[in-house]
Amino acid sequence: MSNKRTILGALFALGISLCSTTVLALVTAEEAKQLGTTLTEFGAIKAGNADGSIPPYTGGIEKVAGYDPKTSNYYVDPFAGEKPLYSVNDKNMAQYDALLTEGTKAMMKQYGYQINVYPTHRSMRYTAGVLQNTLKNATTAKLGGVVEGDSLEGADKGNMAYAGIPFPIPKTGYEVMWNNNLRFSAAVSHNVSQGFLVDSAGNVSDLPGSDNHYTHPWYDVKNALRPITYDAYFALNSTMYSPPSSAGIVFLNYYIPNGQKVWFYTPGQRRIRLAPEFAYDVPIAAYGGVMLWDEVFGFVGRMDRFNFKLVGRKEMLVPYNVFGLTNTMLPNEVLGKKFINPAAVRFEKHRVWVVDSIRKPNARHAYSRKTFYIDEDCWCVTTNEAYDNANKLWRVTQVNNLPSYDTGGINMDSWTTYDLVKGNYLVANLSHRLPGNSQHSYLTAEGMKIKLTPQSVAAGGVR
Repeated sequence: MSNKRTILGALFALGISLCSTTVLALVTAEEAKQLGTTLTEFGAIKAGNADGSIPPYTGGIEKVAGYDPKTSNYYVDPFAGEKPLYSVNDKNMAQYDALLTEGTKAMMKQYGYQINVYPTHRSMRYTAGVLQNTLKNATTAKLGGVVEGDSLEGADKGNMAYAGIPFPIPKTGYEVMWNNNLRFSAAVSHNVSQGFLVDSAGNVSDLPGSDNHYTHPWYDVKNALRPITYDAYFALNSTMYSPPSSAGIVFLNYYIPNGQKVWFYTPGQRRIRLAPEFAYDVPIAAYGGVMLWDEVFGFVGRMDRFNFKLVGRKEMLVPYNVFGLTNTMLPNEVLGKKFINPAAVRFEKHRVWVVDSIRKPNARHAYSRKTFYIDEDCWCVTTNEAYDNANKLWRVTQVNNLPSYDTGGINMDSWTTYDLVKGNYLVANLSHRLPGNSQHSYLTAEGMKIKLTPQSVAAGGVR
């Protein structure tokens, strides 16, 4: 009988503990009053910083001279005439130590890496509907799932969060990562592009060219995507067009509120199959194995194998408004022997949330630890730094973000991953100015006939 009481008591205490954790994670109505006052509606500090190097948020940018979404094939750089304020390299890095990520410092020491720092532009723009939904989420969204942080719940239909930032006043690392998952982006980003792998000797190899539809179904203004993607917060169709041996291969990925689904189509077999193995720490063959499946776009997938700790909000120098590499410069202007040409990647000072993730004791993953730097305005991963089992820095991924100023939202379609052990690096989806390449954003997928179901991919496949 005493054992029964002990077990019941322990279960009761555990229940109280779990309930308390949930309650503590929720934002009170009083705390939520900060949104729209000292904080923006999406949770960023509205004011500039003390020395003025970070300006106040004034709503982002919308119209840019020289860009017409109907006729332009790539985004025009609204800041093209600006010059760097200063550069940071291995000679003067000590002066800026507090503003540099560990990966940036490591590359400066190892390669003589340099960053050019430009005036800060808080260019991210939100639509009124997304801001309204974010305010509703502030006091109603919560983490769910059997494993902490493994799913998201809210007060919208189906017990889901509203289509906005779920945790504008985050209290845990998991909440910050969910904000990244549901960052506001165009419903559809369509790009035709390619990537390159640069080996340790500086030799350049083409990565497969691809025609990509990256979608954010929750932000489709006509709700054309959520019904066909299992309510995915992010879904993609990536169809290879080169080299000939890869042409016609299709990856179809859904990242849903409680997991993910991946399908793989091969024209030789003319069949599409579920591919659950394309997740976590499985190397991506199409990228030469330089990065893992959960590293694309800075981070995708489940959070069940790591404990995500919120370190805090800091001012740091990170890639931002990267129009050069992504849109206006050509590959021969971008690719360097050991790292990207510093003139191609714009760095700015921004406030970022730092999240440190430590692998769980019995979990399997190639990395023991990952650190994420997530911008307070776009809630997007700017940098992801991964460590090996000896806690030595292994890979650094920088996301080459830019604002989709015609639709609102952030574009994260391009990234660069450096392997500090092998000395090679890759860059994905660059140079949309290159003939045949392009980048466009859309508010809805309605009428676009994107192949976003296994059936449509299989039906559209060719040998």
